[in-house]
Amino acid sequence: MACLHDHDCADHNCSSDWSLFKHIDLPKVSALNEAVTGSVKSVFKPWEQRLNTSEGHLESNEGDPELIVFIPFTADVKIKSIAIVGGADGTSPAKMRAFINRDGIDFSDAQSMQAVQEWDLAENLQGVLEYQTRYSRFQSVGNITLHFPDNFGADTTQIHYIGLKGEATLLKRDVVANIVYEIMPNPSDHKTRAETGGGFSHVE
Repeated sequence: MACLHDHDCADHNCSSDWSLFKHIDLPKVSALNEAVTGSVKSVFKPWEQRLNTSEGHLESNEGDPELIVFIPFTADVKIKSIAIVGGADGTSPAKMRAFINRDGIDFSDAQSMQAVQEWDLAENLQGVLEYQTRYSRFQSVGNITLHFPDNFGADTTQIHYIGLKGEATLLKRDVVANIVYEIMPNPSDHKTRAETGGGFSHVE
């Protein structure tokens, strides 16, 4: 299901406040079959900059339109919708498949595995469409892999923007808070009354 952005986003839970961009672990984002190594990172940007192409775009190798994009997060997230802005002249991806919390998916895996959800995409050159998730299936997402198996007939696939909307949990991934509780008192930390002169101390 796609949502048309011809309304006031602030009234439809699709404003930049719902963007998961700030929770993407950008240094660890990767793609398979990208023509320029590392170019996939350029497609992640704030919602307001989704049509800004000055930083480059993701493109598949010539003659092979298939792409896989791996997106890890710095916190577990709940994903409500996904927006894809593709290229012109048939280079936009025509289909998208999503896998959740699976590392190292390659093209063979993607073709043989059951996706959590699949979408038929439209050519979305102006960034006015977003695709709703089956929300109950997109809870506690530590990473998501997007598989784009085909486009609208061009020799390569181009993606200029990937936007994810939803909400993050408060707990960061891979961070453990060390809280020390005193179960057995350490005598050196607790002076006796004899050692301190007895009685009570007076604090000015």
